[in-house]
Amino acid sequence: MSDKLRAAVVGVGHMGRHHARIYSELPDCELVAVVDADLGRATQITEQHGGKPFNDVSDILGLVDVASVAVPTVYHHIVAKPLIESKISVLIEKPIAQDSTTAEKLLQWAEDSGSIIAVGHSERFNPVVLALKRLEIAPKFIETHRISPFTFRSADIGVVHDMMIHDIDIILHLVKDREYRVTAAGFPVLGKHEDVANARVLFSNGCVANLTASRLATKTERKIRVFNPDAYLSMDYGKKTGIVITKDANLDLLKLARETDFNDISQMANFDFAGMVNIEPLDVDDKVEPLKAEIESFLNAVRTGTEPAVTGKDGAEAVRLAERIVQSLEEHNWNPQR
Repeated sequence: MSDKLRAAVVGVGHMGRHHARIYSELPDCELVAVVDADLGRATQITEQHGGKPFNDVSDILGLVDVASVAVPTVYHHIVAKPLIESKISVLIEKPIAQDSTTAEKLLQWAEDSGSIIAVGHSERFNPVVLALKRLEIAPKFIETHRISPFTFRSADIGVVHDMMIHDIDIILHLVKDREYRVTAAGFPVLGKHEDVANARVLFSNGCVANLTASRLATKTERKIRVFNPDAYLSMDYGKKTGIVITKDANLDLLKLARETDFNDISQMANFDFAGMVNIEPLDVDDKVEPLKAEIESFLNAVRTGTEPAVTGKDGAEAVRLAERIVQSLEEHNWNPQR
């Protein structure tokens, strides 16, 4: 392998063009190929960021060491298979595949060839998630809220695999439990797949996660709240900000509050919530660009032969839970006439 990893991007729509930009900017790799079914679009990207344009992935086998796969989800495995079989390591945009069976095939192909699969769950590299991980909070309850206007970019999948999948991955990353029960509700509005969904996941370790996603909103919001007996964290992925509330500001007052009979209204005046808890901003490095950090992590894994931060197995686990959520919402008895 040369000093610089030779990189390709397959599919240069909304996300793929950003992959191309970042590969072209990194000093330890070279963007050598851009592949798109629309050769004109591929040519436009190479004029901006370098490399040669192609319209078929078979044309780049043997020319590159790594590749980002950013085509529509239903084509991920079709594009990735020849790359993996040619021992090219791949960064596959989320979700890794449209279903868990296909995801497992991708993992098997990679195991057979020795290629690395990383998955583009870029929220893992969001500064608020990195800050949260440093606190080593063991969550008991998690609430996520992810909404946006409909973009028509991912009409091949529903909102669970399109948007909620980010939160599914983060929750699995935090909870470290793979046994769970799921209840969900959701419905399609603009297409054949669900556009709004809410899911409640009860893990065997006792943690509960409540996830809401909608692509029918008039604004964009991406938020997560994490609770445990000692702390509460509220974070905004988009603004890259958060607060941490802990109960160590006045333990004596907190103890007294627990022992007080609040049926006696006169007792309420003796307590001030803000005085019982410690409220401070989450220490966030807001200069981090999540996608750039994701690609740098992928390239480092390829160069060192180590596991990427978000493995193919992680991606498959997220799809597996997403499938359970979709199955539950399909089984939900939705009868607006009653």
